[in-house]
Amino acid sequence: QVQLVESGGGLVQAGGSLRLSCAASGRTVKTGWFRQAPGKEREFVAAINYGGSSTYYADSVKGRFTISRDNAKNTVYLQMNSLKPEDTAVYYCAASAAYCSNYGCYASVRMYGYWGQGTQVTVSS
Repeated sequence: QVQLVESGGGLVQAGGSLRLSCAASGRTVKTGWFRQAPGKEREFVAAINYGGSSTYYADSVKGRFTISRDNAKNTVYLQMNSLKPEDTAVYYCAASAAYCSNYGCYASVRMYGYWGQGTQVTVSS
């Protein structure tokens, strides 16, 4: 069983930046960030493989968000720049011991077995 703990959420003005962290209690093959706004389905944001050589992004965040990891610390980061009010949501870290080979797999909620408790990100206009 892997425990995930997110941190770094908060309130920021549009155009600002935040960095989310996801600390894992053990090794995971892939780690992703998802978000869920009130009244909406949970959606994929970004994902990264264990080695950090493969990263995937939703079109809505491409060019603004960067996912990275430090395996020595078992921590994955999500650097969020140029934030928009529509980025407001609870952000969840997710991880899995299963391998993926394509975007569709990395972006699927069903492919992750471990989830954090979520951290709120609010972007004011």
